[in-house]
Amino acid sequence: MADTGSTTIHATCVAIRGRAVLISGPSGSGKSDLALRLIDRGAVLVSDDYTILTRTGDELCATPPATIAGQMEVRGIGVIARPYMTDIPVALIVRIDAEVPRMPDDRRHAILGVAIREIALAPFPAATPIKIELALEQAPLP
Repeated sequence: MADTGSTTIHATCVAIRGRAVLISGPSGSGKSDLALRLIDRGAVLVSDDYTILTRTGDELCATPPATIAGQMEVRGIGVIARPYMTDIPVALIVRIDAEVPRMPDDRRHAILGVAIREIALAPFPAATPIKIELALEQAPLP
C-alpha cells in the first residue's frame, strides 16, 4: 500500500519484540533515561529525541532521522553509538507525566489518523520499564 503521510515528532522511540514504543515529553523530562533502561532490558533503539512516523495503510511506523540514526544522548556521558532499528510498527505511546492516574482510561492518541494507545508514566521509578512492557502486552498488534 502507498504511504499516506509522514511527520517528525519530538519523542524517543525503542522497539520491544518488534513493536515500537514512543516516549514523549518535554526536553529534559527523562525520555532518553527511560529508553536507556528499556534498552538494558532488551529493547533496541529506534531513535532518540526525534522520530519520523510514516503511515502506510492503517499502520504507523517509526524510523530515526538519518542525521541521528544510531546515536543516543546519555546525560553526563555524551552522545554514544547504539544499534538501532527502522520502520517499526508503533504500538504504544508513553507520555512522561508527573500526574499518573491510578486507574487510567483507554486513551488513544491519533497521529496521521492512526489511533495509538497512550499511557502516562513517571520516568524515573524502577518499575516504569516493567510497566511499559506490561502495557505493550495489552496493546493490540499493529
